[in-house]
Amino acid sequence: MKRGWHVMATVRETGKTGLHELAERHPAQLEIEMVDVTSPFQIAALHERLEGRMFDLLFHNAGTANQPDGTVAETSTDEFVKVMVTNALSPLRVIETFQDSVEPTGTIGVMSSGQGSVANNTNGGHEIYRGSKAALNSYMRSYDARHRGEQRTLILMAPGWVKTDLGGPDARLTIEESIPGVVTVIDNLKGRPGLHYVDYLGQTVPW
Repeated sequence: MKRGWHVMATVRETGKTGLHELAERHPAQLEIEMVDVTSPFQIAALHERLEGRMFDLLFHNAGTANQPDGTVAETSTDEFVKVMVTNALSPLRVIETFQDSVEPTGTIGVMSSGQGSVANNTNGGHEIYRGSKAALNSYMRSYDARHRGEQRTLILMAPGWVKTDLGGPDARLTIEESIPGVVTVIDNLKGRPGLHYVDYLGQTVPW
């Protein structure tokens, strides 16, 4: 809110969240819509509701981890599918649906993870989550290849290990330590076409 941006954010359900409380404090800067990004029908319905709206930035943040954590072989098929649909398939569905709502020189970003880096995977662990983010990164490389020559900035963002519902209480960073950096990096990459895989400090993450 401090940057003066007008933000449209989404929630999955109708219940009141911290986002709604923020919107009550900043009604002129924050709008809230509802969509479950794992549902193609809800994605399409949101696109229809927002027909005619154009955005400078589209940022896809939704993600999940498998419960309980374990190796690939130990993970149930249902849990594997849930993580891959949420983390890898759904972001591309959202991007493909809403790309016509992003300015030609705008930015499309996705919340990836440093754990999506194959080169940096020297310790293992969190195999399904890592695989889903590596898949997301690969799909964004394909999207970039299909849209080569366009002027949009594409970003895969690694926010660090953050104390959220996903990251858990033992994470290294607070939201206040990570997210301002995420926003600054996104802002600094504006006007630099092509795909960038970077962290919240602006450092390039190896594929």
